[in-house]
Amino acid sequence: MAQKSVLVSGAAGFLGSHLCEALLAEGHRVIGIDNYATGNSANLEALSRAPQFSFIEHDICQPLQLSGLDYVFNFASPASPFDYARLGPETLKVGSYGTINMLDLARNSGAKFLHASTSECYGDPEVHPQPERYWGRVNPIGPRSVYDESKRFSEAAVMAYHRYYGVDTHMVRIFNTYGPRLQPTDGRVISNFMTQALLGDDLTVFGDGSQTRSFCYVSDLIDGILRLSQSGEHLPVNIGNPDEWTILECAHEVLAVTGSKSRIRYEPLPVDDPARRRPDITKARDLLGWSPKVPLREGLQRSLEYFQQRAKEIAASRSTQI
Repeated sequence: MAQKSVLVSGAAGFLGSHLCEALLAEGHRVIGIDNYATGNSANLEALSRAPQFSFIEHDICQPLQLSGLDYVFNFASPASPFDYARLGPETLKVGSYGTINMLDLARNSGAKFLHASTSECYGDPEVHPQPERYWGRVNPIGPRSVYDESKRFSEAAVMAYHRYYGVDTHMVRIFNTYGPRLQPTDGRVISNFMTQALLGDDLTVFGDGSQTRSFCYVSDLIDGILRLSQSGEHLPVNIGNPDEWTILECAHEVLAVTGSKSRIRYEPLPVDDPARRRPDITKARDLLGWSPKVPLREGLQRSLEYFQQRAKEIAASRSTQI
């Protein structure tokens, strides 16, 4: 597409920073917004050297006045189990007030809008794999509800602004994604396993490890998001890798890639932890011509250097505390 003025909320986060890079590579002017609740300023270092990139430190739960925008990508939210467990009310606020504020910004600018939703909208699913037409099985008052329900509310808000105000909206339901810039100890499967393996710690497997996930490398996800942003589809679209792995299988893949001799330690299964998670990507294939290209082993290898550096930093920090 021709050069556009694009805003990305959550720009200092894992996905937000990769999205900003991709949009800059396409020649767009990009405004990043983040309040650093969970984002990392280091993720913006390379971006800050790009003349087409600017940054505003701002909490999107507060209204923002900007004009001349062509596109708003709403990626601001705690997204890891560790983060939304400690920032429960903040997660609910950014999914409600924050999403409404970003929708108002798009509406007032006449801009298109893409919202980052999540496979967590399906909860602990009874339908497998999960198609977009499945409404989900979510515990609305459980410990994961602050994230699950904030995203479900966001989807309702996005559809309301499309139906009632004519905002040109899109929604991506993101399945487990990994790659460089994941916080090393954020409670996600890949980041935890990679960090633990490189530090020589036990790999923590919850339950018996038979629960499944589907892991999408970040470059594949961003490609799908960019394709969706230029489509005419307003209903949610799953973007994720349909290759299904048990948690225990994933742990052994990490051990193989890192060469670690770490052992596996089993811990009790968290409340409402989904037993199975796998996207049905028929819609993305048919509508966007998209499917993932990077298999898990290759993606882990691409991520290895990043996690090696972060593990060194953690090890150094540990040594200074002794």
